[in-house]
Amino acid sequence: MTRTNNCSVYDKAGWQSGHAADCNSVYAGSIPTPASIRSVMLPSMTNYNKAYIYALVSVLFWSTAATAFKIALAHLDIFQLLFYASMASTLILLTPILFNKQIRLLIKEAKAHWKRCLLIAVLNPSSYYLILFAAYDRLPAQIAQPINYTWAIVLTFMSVIFLRQRPLVSDYLAAFICYAGVVVISQGGLDSFADSYVMGVALAILSTFVWASYWILDVNDPRSQKVAMCLNFLFALPFTAFLCFTMSSFTIDLIGLASAMYIGIFEMGLAFLFWSKALRMAENTSRVSTLIFLAPFLSLVFIQEILNETILSNTYLGLGIIIFGLVLQRVGVSRQNKAHSG
Repeated sequence: MTRTNNCSVYDKAGWQSGHAADCNSVYAGSIPTPASIRSVMLPSMTNYNKAYIYALVSVLFWSTAATAFKIALAHLDIFQLLFYASMASTLILLTPILFNKQIRLLIKEAKAHWKRCLLIAVLNPSSYYLILFAAYDRLPAQIAQPINYTWAIVLTFMSVIFLRQRPLVSDYLAAFICYAGVVVISQGGLDSFADSYVMGVALAILSTFVWASYWILDVNDPRSQKVAMCLNFLFALPFTAFLCFTMSSFTIDLIGLASAMYIGIFEMGLAFLFWSKALRMAENTSRVSTLIFLAPFLSLVFIQEILNETILSNTYLGLGIIIFGLVLQRVGVSRQNKAHSG
């Protein structure tokens, strides 16, 4: 999401950044006046507050995703949901490009990096959401959603393989803890030995590898951030349309369409735009990105109140274990960043 030349894959994904924004003095070698202090400090305070607002709105959107998935899948199959949600997200991501008159930049980037656009489009949104929807189609929302949050652990070890980044002891410990949480959650299923349930858990875990792969490719993405995600969805749209045409049909009911539009606009589109904006505006991205840990717990509230799923004790315990593992990993990376900066 954030794109600095010297950030790690974790910084770009918005999870592990511990860097604060650089502060520029008002005047070099002179005593600032009260007016000059206000001119610098007030915009900074405004951006600080805006960063938290954008981040909280993103967290709210993401926390409704599991509920929206289940509602949509009651009316649509996974191919229909993928196509209509992707179409809605494409329109949302294309809107600021058109508004800022950057269509030429979009075309230029598409011509220069069409192979990368195709590759990433196959990963995200095509494969990732298709696999994720298939997992939600087989599992209770309260089980599929926490498993999906282990993608940060997968990202760590994929970074070791593909980016030659050295893992920390806390990474290994966090991985063990997080997957212990997955086991706890999985044991809470209503029929944890049914073939569809086992397949759902496997698909949920597979989705974390696809999502982590997307972020690995994003590290060295030469495309402009402003248009990269829009291009991903534009290039994926014909593919999702082909899948919907060959594997299903375009005929859907109004509730299915509304659900797909909501997912495309808010979960796939605006949430990522707002999150990216929050990280760019934040003086300390680490503090802002911590808010992401609110999403899975808020999600359980929506799952219980809207879907009427009885939240099992295994879900609370397993989710708590997963979040503890992610926080532990985050603390380890933060200490490493401080040690290097010191």
